[in-house]
Amino acid sequence: MNATDLADVAAVQMPTPVVREREARAPSGWGVLGVAVVATLAGVAALVLGLVADGGPSVPVLVLGAVLVVVGGLAGAGLFTVAPGESRVLQFAGRYTGTVRQDGLRWANPFTTKAKVSTRIRNHETATLKVNDADGNPIEIAAVVVWQVEDTARAMFEVDDFVRFVGIQTETAVRHIATSYPYDNHEESGLSLRENADEITETLSLEIAARVQSAGVKVIESRLTHLAYAPEIAHAMLQRQQAGAVVAARSRIVEGAVGMVQLALARLAEEDVVELDEERKAAMVSNLLVVLCGDRSTQPVVNAGSLYT
Repeated sequence: MNATDLADVAAVQMPTPVVREREARAPSGWGVLGVAVVATLAGVAALVLGLVADGGPSVPVLVLGAVLVVVGGLAGAGLFTVAPGESRVLQFAGRYTGTVRQDGLRWANPFTTKAKVSTRIRNHETATLKVNDADGNPIEIAAVVVWQVEDTARAMFEVDDFVRFVGIQTETAVRHIATSYPYDNHEESGLSLRENADEITETLSLEIAARVQSAGVKVIESRLTHLAYAPEIAHAMLQRQQAGAVVAARSRIVEGAVGMVQLALARLAEEDVVELDEERKAAMVSNLLVVLCGDRSTQPVVNAGSLYT
C-alpha cells in the first residue's frame, strides 16, 4: 500500500467514543436462586397460615409472608443467563453500569435492564453495487466483511443499530474503493481492482475498520466477492482484453521467429551449406517468417530447378 492509500484511509475520521466497555459485578446466580425459591415458598406458607389461624387472620404473619414473597420475587427478578458468544449490557436508571461476558446463570440488581449483545463472529455481504471506477467505466462490485463486536458499550450507545451501521459503512467503503482505482491499469503503473486483489482488499479492510471502530466493531477480514464490467460495456471491454492478448501472443511469436531465422542463417553460413546473396537471404527470411508467424498451415512449393529458377 502506498502513501496515497494510507492517507485516504486516515482521512476517515469518526467521532471519539464517549463510553467504553467495563466489567459489571454479576456473581453466580445459583445461590440467589435457592434463596429466592426458599423465600417465596416460605412466604406463601406464611400467608396460608396467617389466613387460617385460630381466632381470625393473623396480621403479623400475613405481613411476614408478603415480605418474604416480595423478597423472593425481587431476588428472582435479578437472575439472568448468559450464553457462550454473547454478553449482557446493564443499565440502571439510564446509566451504563457495566457488561457481563461470563456465561452461565448470573445475578445483578433486579432494577437494571439487561440488553443482550452477541459477540459471535458475523458475516456481512453487500449487494452487487454498480459504480464507476477511477477511469469512469461502469463496473459491478460486491464484497463480504467478517466482523465481531469488540466493545459492547460502544455498540449499544454510540450508534442506533450497530448491525445496520456496519452494513451501511461497508457499502460506503466498497463504493469509495471502487471509485479510487481503475478496473484495469492497461500497462500503466499503479494498482487496479482486477490485478491487485490482495492490496485492494487490505485497503478495504483498513477503511471499513476505520469507519466502524467508533461502534465498537472489529473487522477480521474483508474480500471482494464479485468484480466485473457492467453489462453495457462488458462486450467492448472483452474485445479489448482479447485484442491485448492477441497482440501479446503475436509479439512472442515474432520474437521467437526472428531468433529461429537468425539461428538458421548462422548455421548455414557456419557449416558452408549454401552460399546466399542478399536477395536470396531476404527471400529465405520472408518465407521463414511466413511459415513461423502464420496462423494457418502453409503449402510448400517444391523447386525442381536451380536456386535462381
